[in-house]
Amino acid sequence: MTAALIVWGGWEGHEPEKTSGRFRAFLLQQGFDVVVSDTLDAYLDEDLMGRVDLVVQTWTMGVIGDKQFDGLQDAVLRGAGFAGWHGGIIDSFRTSTRYQFMTGGQWVAHPDGIIDYSVQFVREEKDHPLIAGLDDFRIRTEQYYLHMDPLNRVFATTTFGKSREAPWVEHTVMPVIWTRTWGKGRVFVSAIGHQDRDFDVPQVETVTRRGLLWAANGGRDA
Repeated sequence: MTAALIVWGGWEGHEPEKTSGRFRAFLLQQGFDVVVSDTLDAYLDEDLMGRVDLVVQTWTMGVIGDKQFDGLQDAVLRGAGFAGWHGGIIDSFRTSTRYQFMTGGQWVAHPDGIIDYSVQFVREEKDHPLIAGLDDFRIRTEQYYLHMDPLNRVFATTTFGKSREAPWVEHTVMPVIWTRTWGKGRVFVSAIGHQDRDFDVPQVETVTRRGLLWAANGGRDA
């Protein structure tokens, strides 16, 4: 049976337990054996980390210990998928450069807070299973400004409009959804998912579900 580990915690404003529960239910429907943990010490469990096919993390801010990170990274390097959304994966451990190298991005700001904006899927990737058949969409949530690894494979972007807090970001095209490989493992990241209601937008929930399954499927075609 395919095994998944969901690790949630950190800042409560991102509703980590609630959003994790939404996708736990989905993974169970897909036949996964799902373990849920609210501690980063799950990454120290060598037996668990040696058998998981997918790690889903929703842990905003905080600090990851060296041994905890080693346990997570070793699992990904051997072929486990790593996936998540919003601050739960790209604003998790601000002082860990090693972690940021693995995810391929780091949150910097969300100018003007909760706003309306549009997301465009990358046309050149329109036939990829992650986004096939999905239409561009609008959403009201935080629009993340990020520092990004140029080696990421980008599947969706957003363009910043006028901003009161950060006028210099206007016209900036920023990745929203991307993948990468890390060793033999697949990494899937979506910048959307500030709170559970974000996933009520059909395209957001669909691409996140697809991303979890893609990440769990090995590191063969990032």
